[in-house]
Amino acid sequence: MDCIFFVGTSGYSYTEWMEAGFYPDGTTSGRMLPLYAQIFSVTELNYTWYQMPRAEAVERQRRLVPPSFLFAAKLTRTLTHEIAPDHWKEEAARYREGVSPLIQSGQLAAVLIQLPPSFTRTSEHRKHLAGLIAELHGLPLAIEFRHRSWVSERVFGELAKRQVTLVGVDGPDLPELFPALDVITNSDLIYIRFHGRNAKGWRSGKMSQQFDYTYSDEELAGWIEQRIIPMAKKAKKGIVFFNNHVRAQAPENARRMIRLLKEQGLTAA
Repeated sequence: MDCIFFVGTSGYSYTEWMEAGFYPDGTTSGRMLPLYAQIFSVTELNYTWYQMPRAEAVERQRRLVPPSFLFAAKLTRTLTHEIAPDHWKEEAARYREGVSPLIQSGQLAAVLIQLPPSFTRTSEHRKHLAGLIAELHGLPLAIEFRHRSWVSERVFGELAKRQVTLVGVDGPDLPELFPALDVITNSDLIYIRFHGRNAKGWRSGKMSQQFDYTYSDEELAGWIEQRIIPMAKKAKKGIVFFNNHVRAQAPENARRMIRLLKEQGLTAA
């Protein structure tokens, strides 16, 4: 099976990336996506976690990039972090409508269901997750667990049954965090997120420290050899995002990853 990898960053609109030289000085937020799309073929939308996407805004965004450009979109926090028991199904319907332009254009690579560390594997949480997957049926779903309690063959089997992708994560080696795995639950899609390995920063809870990390070529090459190559034999497409954005490490590491994947004979864009 020939797997094509698309590599980019988690978010693209960071003013500090101008200081690092990724964007020219004075670049407005509205100009960042077209410039980003000259270098990368995919991005992960962060703002859809903070606020519900609106179809008209998403359509304007889509028109700023080539038709072949792909988007992954985070699920809004009212469905994962700040859940209203009586209203979340309405929120799910609103979300589906909001990302509809990407569905219609074929540019929606995935919807990322990013769950907080507090979302442990309890009966209540399992029930909500099953309901959420059912409400979003038909969308290309990917789930990122942040608590180790979800490491379970039964969980992986249920995701596979529903064709939901388990997100592979690289992060600090902390006891409670979900570990780096090479488990495939959906042969249509591999989804990998690199958060950086700043354990001290992660414990601080401050974003300015949490994602401040630069991967070495050796660390990235290790991921490719130990996990990505085995995963690539079982899936059609892979999307890889770097979330270590604090000092523009993400775009630099994404470029390196593309180069290293190609050196291994894997197709990467």
